[in-house]
Amino acid sequence: MDRPAVAVARAGSRAADRPETRGERKERTRQAIMDATLALCEDSSLVALSLRQVAKEVGIVPTAFYRHFASIEDLGLALVEDSFVSLRAMLRDVRRTDPDYGDIIDSSITVLEEHVRSRHSHFAFIARERSAGPPAVRAAIRHQIELVERELATDLARLTDPAYWSTEDLAVLSNMIVTLAVGTTEAILSARHDGEQAIVEQARTQLRMVLVGALRWRSDERAPTDRVEPVEPAERG
Repeated sequence: MDRPAVAVARAGSRAADRPETRGERKERTRQAIMDATLALCEDSSLVALSLRQVAKEVGIVPTAFYRHFASIEDLGLALVEDSFVSLRAMLRDVRRTDPDYGDIIDSSITVLEEHVRSRHSHFAFIARERSAGPPAVRAAIRHQIELVERELATDLARLTDPAYWSTEDLAVLSNMIVTLAVGTTEAILSARHDGEQAIVEQARTQLRMVLVGALRWRSDERAPTDRVEPVEPAERG
């Protein structure tokens, strides 16, 4: 029996001690379909996947698929939403409870690392479909990334002085940070386990560099307020 089909059977046996509601059965099968798709997409892209393949992997008849999703593309959109919704919520919580920039960086990178590790198949799917998926799925991924940027820009506005930062420049800063986070995510996905920590530490350093510059930025001047003087080499005795 295939993996998602086994998961459906096991979930059913665990619920055998009480009657399972129709809604619970439907949700269990829906989740099995999503899990099956992630497994099948490890060696392929969503555009190459057929409804029959997914149904066979789950252990349901093809017509049962339509009780949960209108199409493979609709299934892909659900996977995109499922991958981002909890990550966005966790990152919002970090920014709203930790006003110190250093703590925000450390906490945000930790959240990103743990989320990517715990939901590896979801973010491997996102990384592949971001460039190779159906147009609607690619657009949904772009939209989710844009939502992350907008939410970050909104929170950055609370942490910066509006006298010095324009809305446009906050959007630029947010885009830089999120672009770095996307690159870090893809690097973690492709790295060996023993190489993840180096990627995470590099991301922390890069974010600190970005924010050190950002804290000196003034939108009305389009340049930092102070010139950074070169460090003179120490004299040797």
